[in-house]
Amino acid sequence: MSTEINMGEKPKRLHIGLTGSILIALGLGLLCGVIFHYLVPAGTVRDDVFVNGIFYVVGQGFIRLMQMLVVPLVFCSIVCGASSIGDTKTLGTIGLKTLVFYLCTTALAVTVALSIGNLINPGRDVDMSSMVASDTSTLSGSANTDVSFTDTLLNIIPKNPVQALASGDMLAIIFFALFVGIILSTMGRKVEVVHRFFEQFNDIMMKMTSMVMYVAPIGVFCLLARTFANIGFDAFLPMVKYMLGVLLALAVQCLVVYMVLLTVFARINPVKFLKKFVSVMMFAFSTATSNATIPLNIETLEKKMGVDRRISSFTIPLGATINMDGTSIMQGVAVVFTAQLFGVQLGPVEYATVIATATLASIGTAGVPSVGLITLSMVFNSVGLPLEGIALIMGIDRILDMTRTAVNITGDAVCTTIVAKRAGRMDTDVFNDPNAGSELDDVKAA
Repeated sequence: MSTEINMGEKPKRLHIGLTGSILIALGLGLLCGVIFHYLVPAGTVRDDVFVNGIFYVVGQGFIRLMQMLVVPLVFCSIVCGASSIGDTKTLGTIGLKTLVFYLCTTALAVTVALSIGNLINPGRDVDMSSMVASDTSTLSGSANTDVSFTDTLLNIIPKNPVQALASGDMLAIIFFALFVGIILSTMGRKVEVVHRFFEQFNDIMMKMTSMVMYVAPIGVFCLLARTFANIGFDAFLPMVKYMLGVLLALAVQCLVVYMVLLTVFARINPVKFLKKFVSVMMFAFSTATSNATIPLNIETLEKKMGVDRRISSFTIPLGATINMDGTSIMQGVAVVFTAQLFGVQLGPVEYATVIATATLASIGTAGVPSVGLITLSMVFNSVGLPLEGIALIMGIDRILDMTRTAVNITGDAVCTTIVAKRAGRMDTDVFNDPNAGSELDDVKAA
């Protein structure tokens, strides 16, 4: 027996993805900032060259790149998202009920997030207002507490769409984008060229987003290094409280809100539902993408729950496009976290704006990892919050992204089950059979 050894074979390189790079940047930025705060004496080198020089310029450059993406990305993605749901008429009232259900659960999710955020106060007792750049402390689209709620509602309809796009008036942009998308869907082949233009421009913006995210580790490092260089460990506890707040809100939405909806509207056992659906939730958690879970979600609903495939094949892809409850929860807690951290006072009008913006923005949020961070900047813009808060969130977003994806796809399945049950398109014998769909688990195990 002889053993051949290929001396020319090169060892495989250790590949660190974007998530790993951002986590490393988070740790290094924190460490560098703490060293500068506690060990490096104040002076020209520390303060002028590094903290307010290199760290500030590079960090703010990254913030500006994210600001550059917001308006065109959100506009194009919402136009494409709205135009893709025009086939709801093929399922008549089922399509309408599904759309209304998704939007209502998303609004409820943001409300839960804002409530829990204000309950645990993740950013309280830490003043970071001095960390806000002078050009981002009052962002376009900032909330004006003197504006009445009725005026806020009227301002959703733009007098001049071009002006709304230029000024970053996010609610008005979302309204106009929805209007354009719905019209595109109803006109069909007549506007095929325009439809294709928005789809291709949306692809360009997604590619641009990927390129900006490629330099995210550098931006996160500089932003966090400057933050901790100025305030030391005081910023660490708020990050932990923010993470716990998001996880708590996600748990409430998934285990309380969804299960109550199943019990009230579908009259089925929520415990049985969770037992049958947990494998899909784990798959979504591991991939952190709603789109990749669509086939398994549809198959599980048909084989284990008894849901008519003609229903799930419509509602599940639609949910992956417009039902982002988990992402909206992250955005709601992040709003409270950042507002408290930077001393921004939010009133009922601002909270209503957050609920409306996050709910409507979910229509255009792609089901891919971490895109919620980009739309988060849009939500921040709508109520005048500084984008520096996103830097603290980025480093710990991956584990939260995985968890909220599991909540997203659970919401899709709950809606589908309720709609199918009320429409008489669900076989309850299959749902009550503990062995139904066992072949799916066998395939996964193999």
